Amino acid sequence: MSIDLRGLSPAPVTPFTEDGAVDYDAIQRLGSWLGSVDGVKSLVVLGHAGEGTFLTQTEQAKVITAFRESVDSRIPIVAGITQEGNAVAAEEAKRAVDAGASAGLVYPSHGWLRFGYQDGAPQTRYRDIYEESGLPLILFQYPDNTKASYNLDTQLEIAGQEGVFATKNGVRNMRRWYTEIPALRAAYPELQILSCHDEYLLPTMFDVDGLLVGYGNIAPEALVELIEAGKAHDYDRAHEIHERLLPVTKNVYHRGSHMEGTVALKWGLVHRGILDHATVRTPLLPLADGADREIAEAFALAGLDRVTVAS
Repeated sequence: MSIDLRGLSPAPVTPFTEDGAVDYDAIQRLGSWLGSVDGVKSLVVLGHAGEGTFLTQTEQAKVITAFRESVDSRIPIVAGITQEGNAVAAEEAKRAVDAGASAGLVYPSHGWLRFGYQDGAPQTRYRDIYEESGLPLILFQYPDNTKASYNLDTQLEIAGQEGVFATKNGVRNMRRWYTEIPALRAAYPELQILSCHDEYLLPTMFDVDGLLVGYGNIAPEALVELIEAGKAHDYDRAHEIHERLLPVTKNVYHRGSHMEGTVALKWGLVHRGILDHATVRTPLLPLADGADREIAEAFALAGLDRVTVAS
């Protein structure tokens, strides 16, 4: 399988106009900028940061196509596959293929978040999606504090299935991380391992091939540097980048809800000159008054300035 995500894969937000429609002009600006950063290997759309489940099926397909066009098909577009049951998720994957996606990030069936999963059920999800769509797939490991976090045997079995070429790991439990990542490496040396620990990047940087993170929207240049430092096992350099970004990390991800980070990402993109405003769709809500100023100050401290993007 030829898709190489060994680097940075930002998960872009979906921009909206102030009246709530998808803003395709802003997608062009955002996608073309991210795609121009050396070290960016793909764009992962329709995830949590992209408010993917808040879009209609027609909008989802158009967003995939718009991001593909924004990068002139130079890098892959990965689509979030989020539908609940296997059959509808497979249909979603086929629509993603038709819209121009090169791979799929498979979310767990969301009923599992509350009720847990039956042994063997996640494996059928990946098998059915791939067999029906032919879309190369990324294994998505959810946080340890959810019931949709896969045990090691489940991860190993999914990683060994046809069509699965990478894993996005967000377990947020370092005891499991230090046990399970080496086991995946040993069993499948070619499996691409990507961290999605936006708020805990530093301790995971030395064990991975890259990052698949919403954070990539707002600081792609610094995160490419961080990946390089991690691969070189240069802790001092990685720690310096981490400390430089810490004001931004706090203002975007150290919030009451991780979902608020999506709104904060949009304010960050306003600061960087990509978006004109931070409009989101309900049930997301605007941040408290003054949050935009705090985020702008954090970006200034981190040296993340406005960027110039061709219209």
